[in-house]
Amino acid sequence: MNKKIALTGDRPTGCLHLGHYIGSLKNRIRLQNQYNQYIMVADIQALTDYFSNPSKISDSLLEVVADYISVGIDPNLSTIFIQSQITALPELVMYYMNLVTVSRLERNPTVKTEIQQKNFADSIPAGFLCYPVSQAADITAFKAEIIPVGEDQLPLIEQCNEIVRRFNRIYNTQCLKEAKAELSTTPRLVGIDGKAKASKSLNNAIFLKDSPEIIKEKVYSMFTDPNHIKISDPGKVEGNVVFTYLDAFYDDKEEIASLKKQYQKGGLGDTSIKSLLNKTLQNLLEPIREKRFSLKKDYLYDILYTGTQKAKTIAEHTLCEVKEAIGLNFFSNK
Repeated sequence: MNKKIALTGDRPTGCLHLGHYIGSLKNRIRLQNQYNQYIMVADIQALTDYFSNPSKISDSLLEVVADYISVGIDPNLSTIFIQSQITALPELVMYYMNLVTVSRLERNPTVKTEIQQKNFADSIPAGFLCYPVSQAADITAFKAEIIPVGEDQLPLIEQCNEIVRRFNRIYNTQCLKEAKAELSTTPRLVGIDGKAKASKSLNNAIFLKDSPEIIKEKVYSMFTDPNHIKISDPGKVEGNVVFTYLDAFYDDKEEIASLKKQYQKGGLGDTSIKSLLNKTLQNLLEPIREKRFSLKKDYLYDILYTGTQKAKTIAEHTLCEVKEAIGLNFFSNK
């Protein structure tokens, strides 16, 4: 029996961090043993934010792939490919755009939220507005059945399925498949400043390639409880970033529960819990960092080339089916 197909990916805008690791990366390691997994390096989508600075994308592309391999994503089990090199994808976007109205795109909750965050107002780039259509092309090109996402991405999956249903109805075909979102059970990791989620753009994250010195510096700068001045003072656990990270990365949950009680009662200093977290993260990231720095550029390019060629064949097959359904197969007998 053939495995179901899963599609996931990242925008190459910098190295990946612990938030990615605890969420999407660990999820992909699991998925690659259960599904035919395609991981897309979404450089075209990254251009919606960095169209005026494309070098940021090209410079980050191999960094992201190195992060994938270093955490345990196996290129023999997962197909890693570059979005911009699959020419069938933008052609599918053109056909799908006829099935979506501008007002429907503007009503998409995910798009609306990002428009506000980016302060686009009345100057919304067309490429950004059409992002849901682009994502629909990515998903349907590989006939992906499972899309691992966070809740904020659910409206995009629904819009993709709307396009699938409308296409199949209008052209009397079943060549496109609906996709199902698989929600992550891991909450988003807060940034080391405690003010927002860990993010490359906010520079409030610990990255997988950070040196031991940088990791220690970031851990010891973490937000705890500003009123916990003396070791004997009772401290708050809620909103304490150090405990948030210990919950996420320290294996002995009973010990963490005991430390929390001691901290809340008084008698446990911030230095002690930061020291424990630093040791925990150093042990986690050392083998990842060593693996990452052992990877050669030629090897990473080979992974991308092989994966992209495989992805290209599959996407072009879907494109042929789509054009056949529409009636654009003028030279199919040649």
